Amino acid sequence: MLMSSGDDGAKLQYGPNGFRVLRAGNHVYCAMSGVPIPLDELRYWSVEYQEAYATPQLATQRLTEQS
Repeated sequence: MLMSSGDDGAKLQYGPNGFRVLRAGNHVYCAMSGVPIPLDELRYWSVEYQEAYATPQLATQRLTEQS
């Protein structure tokens, strides 16, 4: 999926069972890698830090850094 340079992506509020779209967009950026994650592929995030992650490994790495 190609993204235009003017595409800022979505702004989400992450909850324990899902997320709420605060600003429309078709993707968010991984907090660890910076890669865009299409909303329909978003599976990993932190409610506490309000961040999205591209893979379970990146999510685990981020959360263990905070401990």
